[in-house]
Amino acid sequence: MRFSSFLLTGALGIFACFGSAVAYAEPAKGSAAQVDSQQRVEGHSATPAELEAVKDAFEMRFGGLQATAVRAIPVPGIYEVQLGMDLIYVDADVNYVFQGSLMDATSGVDLTAARMQKLSEVPFETLPLEYAVKVVKGDGSRKLAVFEDPNCVYCKQLHASLKDIDNITLYSFQFPILSPDSRTKAHNIWCAADSAATLQAWMLEGTEPPAVQCDDNPVEQVLELGNELMVRGTPALFFEDGSRVNGTLPAAQLSLKLDSMN
Repeated sequence: MRFSSFLLTGALGIFACFGSAVAYAEPAKGSAAQVDSQQRVEGHSATPAELEAVKDAFEMRFGGLQATAVRAIPVPGIYEVQLGMDLIYVDADVNYVFQGSLMDATSGVDLTAARMQKLSEVPFETLPLEYAVKVVKGDGSRKLAVFEDPNCVYCKQLHASLKDIDNITLYSFQFPILSPDSRTKAHNIWCAADSAATLQAWMLEGTEPPAVQCDDNPVEQVLELGNELMVRGTPALFFEDGSRVNGTLPAAQLSLKLDSMN
């Protein structure tokens, strides 16, 4: 079945180097699937028991796929099922499955995209910034966190864009997912005497990070964190307002985004 194989791919994740901006949904909290306790969404009422019944019916119908969450949507009789980073829609008995964007024909709003954008938000203050390489430009008043692989070409493009942006603090989580060499470079960047300068020298100028040893390299913690946040490719940008952008942004667009939070 087409949607089943697609969702299994999404649930397991494919690590990649992102060239364009996309949004991802939040991960499940713990191992058990969640059922949204919301009773009513724009006229569509659903009790927790009804949502639980939809979840059970879905998992029985498609053995091996565990629902992360089930929610009511504005369309009576139809429910939103979240599987990892994906959203689909089903009827109460899961006799029918709808895959794709749910559009509000009156307003023209893509409800699926809006939901995924909301689910992808991560409070900036919850990020363990002590695991990141900190690069400060100007007064550092604007903050941006990024998960990046040192061998990701789009991450290097991001750094090139940041050259033209002042008064920013970049928190770079070294997320080596593309190759064994990525892990080596991430280790050497973190362990360098000046990790910020070493990171920029590599990403902007191609200067190989010198081999160095240290005992406090947090790569395993960052990889675990990225998995919890469902980071499936690099760069993954996290902004102070909680929003996330998966993919690089041109300098002008990135600057506007940062300005919008002041």
